[in-house]
Order: sequence, then C-alpha cells, then structure tokens
Amino acid sequence: MLEMARRDQWRVDDLDWSVSPRPLSREHEIAICQYFTDMSGIELLAGELFKVQRDNARDPTLRAIFQTFVVDEARHAAVARRLVAHYDVHRYQKYELNPHLVGFRDHFVKAVRALPPDIANTYITTGELLLDIALLRSIDDFVDDDMSHQAMRLINRDESRHIAVDYHMAEYYSSAEYERWMDAQPKRRLRDRARGAVAFVGFVSHAQPFFRDVFFRPMELVDPEGKRLEEAFKRVQLLGRKDGSGRPRPFLRFLRMLQDLFEHSLGRRALGPAIQRITGVDPKVIRVLHTKEELSRAKTMSFDAMAEEALAAKGDRAA
Repeated sequence: MLEMARRDQWRVDDLDWSVSPRPLSREHEIAICQYFTDMSGIELLAGELFKVQRDNARDPTLRAIFQTFVVDEARHAAVARRLVAHYDVHRYQKYELNPHLVGFRDHFVKAVRALPPDIANTYITTGELLLDIALLRSIDDFVDDDMSHQAMRLINRDESRHIAVDYHMAEYYSSAEYERWMDAQPKRRLRDRARGAVAFVGFVSHAQPFFRDVFFRPMELVDPEGKRLEEAFKRVQLLGRKDGSGRPRPFLRFLRMLQDLFEHSLGRRALGPAIQRITGVDPKVIRVLHTKEELSRAKTMSFDAMAEEALAAKGDRAA
C-alpha cells in the first residue's frame, strides 16, 4: 500500500485545465461552485483527521501511509478550488465555505484527538464512504464534462486507497489485539475524560447542520432519488455490525443501540429527535438499509472483501 500510495501521486497541473466547462444554468453554476468550494473544506478536514491517525499509529509504515493521505487531501482541496474558478464562468457571486462546515471542523478535530482512536476511525470511514460512493460520484455525473471526469478519476483513485486502509483499521480496532492494548493503557485522568466529553458534545451540536448543508442538500440536486446516499450509508451500517476477534468497542455498541432504538416504533417516537441530533443525520439513513441476507453475508466476509465490495459500489467511472 505504501509503495502504491507513493507511486500514484500526481499534481494539480497534471490535469488539462484548458478544456471548456459545459454550459450550466445560473442555478446550477452557483450550486456546483458552492459544492466544490465546500469540497475543498471537506478535503482539508479529512487531511486533519488523517494527521490524527498518523500520530496515533505505532507502526512506521502505517504512519508513512497516513502521511501520503494527508498530502492527497491537500491536493484534492487545491483541485476543488481550481474547479470553482473553472466553473465560475459568469461570476454570479463570491463563494465561501459553508459556515456550518467551518463550525463543525474545529469541534470535530478536537473530538477525534480527545477520544479513543477507534472512534476517530469510525467517523473517518463514514466520511470517506459518503464522499467517495455518494457525493463525488454524483457531482461528477451531474456536471458531466471532461474537466470534472478527469479530476474525479484521479481523486477517486486516491480515495480508493483511503477506504481500503479505513477498513483495515476497522478490523484492527475490532480485534483482540487492540482490546489488549486498550486494557494496558493507563486510566485516563478525570481532566482528560472531561475534555473528551466536552469535545464530543461540541462536535455533536454542530454535526446535524453540517451534514444537512454539506451532504444531504447537495445530494438532493445531484442524486435526487437518494440511491447513492443510501448505498453509502448501507456500507457504513454493515461495517458497524461487523464483529472482529475482540469484543465490540463501547462506542460501536452505543451506535448499534441507537439504531436499534430508532428501528423500534416506541423508541423512535420517544427518542427519535434525540437520536437524530446525536447521529447528526437524516432519519432516512438512520433506519436499517440492508437486508437480513446482506447482513448475514457481511458477517462471514473478511474486512478486505468488504472494502473491495464498497469500492466496487462506486461504479466504473470512479474505479
């Protein structure tokens, strides 16, 4: 993986920026420029999260892999900014990062630094699946011109590496080895636990408007049937129900409990709004999106096989 990550590096100027953008309506030009503006912020946020994973990694090869991912995300952010300039043909308005993305970013980074690394990986993997399977692919199909296709092809090639490693880390964090390592760690001081709790509350308070404005509303335009969004969340749910060689981590058990409560009509009526607030996502993707057969199959698969299947869900163009 490290050799591949180094070999497949590329530069922003490797893209042919001389191609003309496809004509867009005023509404669509504004929307696409805003989506790419926010994409630049999402990519930089992902880079910050990979820095956390790099710093948490004990294996030098894994640290080096995560460092290439940090470089990838900085490049993706630069490409997104160039795409804004490319599609901003009529200069209808000035484009800035969505304020909910900005508010969410600092709280999220603080939270993943203050909480156990398995929690950080859960959110990183979720974000990568949403970005890769749903948002980037749908924006590319919506814009549907040479500039978008060539940029997304290279970005998605990088993101495929990221997802493969995300699943590898999910396997490690669900292993008996990680469980033993956590048990051997000194008990966290009260001050550190309080800091983690405050960071988590801050993150949760900003999660719902962030997901609404940066993922769900854009997807209403570029994926109106919601198929890709549901596919991405289905992959998240299947991974969340996959057990490794160790006991499920407390945070994973907590998320499973929330979904089980939401699936029950009484739990949904009593606690539905609170569950939506805690998870930060729309009710349509909190509900179970997989069949019993799909879940049974996932539980027998290896984590690598699940990663391969998730990557295949991106479609031919993104592969």
